[in-house]
Amino acid sequence: MTFRTHVLSTCAAAGSAVVLAGALTISPALASDKPADKTAEQPAAGAALFDTAGTWAPAATASVHPGVMTQTEGAGQCTANFVYTAGSKTVLGQAAHCSGTGEATETDGCTSESLPLGTPVKIVGSDVVGTMVYNSWITMQRSGEKDPNACAYNDLALIELPADALNQVNPSVPVFGGPVGVNTTGTSNGEKVVSYGNSSLRQGLSIVSPKTGTSFGTVGDGWSHTVYTLTPGVPGDSGSAFLDSNGYALGDLSTLSFAPMPLSNQVSDLAHELDYARAHDSKLSDLRVVAGTEPFLPGALPVG
Repeated sequence: MTFRTHVLSTCAAAGSAVVLAGALTISPALASDKPADKTAEQPAAGAALFDTAGTWAPAATASVHPGVMTQTEGAGQCTANFVYTAGSKTVLGQAAHCSGTGEATETDGCTSESLPLGTPVKIVGSDVVGTMVYNSWITMQRSGEKDPNACAYNDLALIELPADALNQVNPSVPVFGGPVGVNTTGTSNGEKVVSYGNSSLRQGLSIVSPKTGTSFGTVGDGWSHTVYTLTPGVPGDSGSAFLDSNGYALGDLSTLSFAPMPLSNQVSDLAHELDYARAHDSKLSDLRVVAGTEPFLPGALPVG
C-alpha cells in the first residue's frame, strides 16, 4: 500500500517565494527493509563514478562550487550539488525540475515539460553563465521511460561550465568538505546526513545554510532517500548536495513533503541518477563526480 502526499518543490520560481508541486508516492515505512551494507561503501565501490583529477580554485575563494545558487533563464532559482567531469567538460549539477515549464503540480519527470537543452544557467555570485547539457526529465521522455520510481525520483540536470571559468571552480561542499566518494549502497534508517542549501528565502543568512539530519532509509527501489534535517530544505534549495555519514556523495534534494512525515525531504539517489545518465547519453558515458579538495569533517555531523 502507498500513500499519496502533496509536496513542495524545493526550487524557487522567479518572482515567487513558494512553488507548489504535485503528488509523490511514498512507502508508509519510509525506509528500506534492511540496513544498507556499508562494507561495500569504500572508495573502490564508487571508483567508476569518481574523478580526483583537475586543478581547482581554493575552496575559500571559489565562486563556483557545491551549494552555490543557480538561476535558470526562464525558470527559477536553485542550488548546485556536485562538480562533475565528462570527457574534457566540467559540469555542475542542479535538479532537473529547476528548468520545469509546466504547472506547479507537474512533478513526474516522464511527463513534465522542461526548458530545452542549451538553456543558459547563471551561477549566482559570479560572472559565470553555463549551459544545460543534460536533463533527466528530457532524457527519460526521449527514452520512453516507464519505471515509476525513475519517473518520480530521477531529478538531475547538468550545467556545462565555460573553459575560461574553471579557475573559479572548487568541488568541495562548504562547511562539511568532501565528497570522498559516491555512495552506492543507500542509507539505513537512522543514518546521519549533511547538506548545504542556499535558498534565496534565507536572504543571505549563510549561517542557516549548513544542514545536518537523519535519513529514514532508502525508498523507491533505491531511487530516493527520506531525510529530516534540523532545518528542512525549502524552495530554492532544490538540487542541494547531500553527503552520507562517511562523506560520500549521496544525492540531491528534490522535494519537501507535508505527509506522512511533515517537513521531511526526498533526496534523489545520485548513484542511480549517474548510472541513468551514463547509460542513456553517449556524451556522458564517463560522467564522474569530482572529489572535494577539502577533507570531510565528521565533527560537523549531529550528535545522537
